[in-house]
Amino acid sequence: MAESAAKRPPTPAPASGGMAWKLSLALFVFLAALLYRQIQPPAPKIVGSPGGPPVTASRTKLKDGRHLAYLESGVPKEKAKYKIIFVHGFDSCRYDVLQVSPELAQELGVYLLSFDRPGYGESDPDPAPSEKSIALDIEELADNLQLGPKFHLVGFSMGGEIMWSCLKYIPHRLSGVAVLGPVGNYWWSGLPSNVSRDAWYEQLPRDQWAVWVSRHLPWLTYWWNTQKLFPASSVIAYNPALLSQEDAKLMKKFGMRTYMPMIRQQGEHYCLHRDMMVGFGKWGWSPLDLKDPFAGGQGKVHLWHGAEDHIVPVILSRYISERLPWVVYHELPKSGHLFPIAQEMADAIVKSLLVGEH
Repeated sequence: MAESAAKRPPTPAPASGGMAWKLSLALFVFLAALLYRQIQPPAPKIVGSPGGPPVTASRTKLKDGRHLAYLESGVPKEKAKYKIIFVHGFDSCRYDVLQVSPELAQELGVYLLSFDRPGYGESDPDPAPSEKSIALDIEELADNLQLGPKFHLVGFSMGGEIMWSCLKYIPHRLSGVAVLGPVGNYWWSGLPSNVSRDAWYEQLPRDQWAVWVSRHLPWLTYWWNTQKLFPASSVIAYNPALLSQEDAKLMKKFGMRTYMPMIRQQGEHYCLHRDMMVGFGKWGWSPLDLKDPFAGGQGKVHLWHGAEDHIVPVILSRYISERLPWVVYHELPKSGHLFPIAQEMADAIVKSLLVGEH
């Protein structure tokens, strides 16, 4: 018995190095899980779903099952001579439609249709939004509401950028287009480096970072714009430093929208952040590649931009209008980004689009 005990090998001491490695791995997994949780947006609060906001708008169902909320104004479409679909901008909704005067709407016979873009207001988010999908949504919206084979389009800001997509993907449905203060993608092919660079540095540094993240690290866009460590998008934060002198006056009107809480009610990621990810994302084409969709003379593309726009640099619009001679360019020397809501501007834009008055 003593002899067998003597021959028994000694019990090895615990491997402290192995334990440290396991603790390090566990800590890494914990931190990775914590980081993943931080950068993941919460699920959208779908309108009409249990616990979600109520449906209050008129809505139409698309082929893929999503709903788009819409608003009709102007003359009844059955009596209209002109049918216009308005596409709202960033952090806006169907109520931000171009305010055409009732007198002009009656005089020209204008029917206006505005809608909440996917994820905004009461329209369902698109699970895979792209610069093409929104153009096809607009076409399907027009068909669902029986607007006929052709219609006019007006888009403002981020909605203005969408006008280029419509000119590419649904030109056969368009009678004319007004592009108002459009957001530009600094990485569009065909933009000279000096033009995109000059436009880039017109932004505040914090917006340069926000745009860069949405382009190169889209999976980080939600976290970047919701963290509190450093300044994120000043556009989302309504930074007054972005306002021109005229915009500061108009902001009193724009900022008093009683429906503002409804705009982001499904979650900021599914409207604002995705807007940035698509708008500044990787397009497989450029507006500079477009051909005149109205080469036969049956329609025009009008591009409007304020020279004092501190939110969307005018530089890209100037260059695009120079490269596309079929675009009618209107530069407003004293105006900022919010010029469409200035007194009588909506009527001027619509007259120019429909009857050629400048």
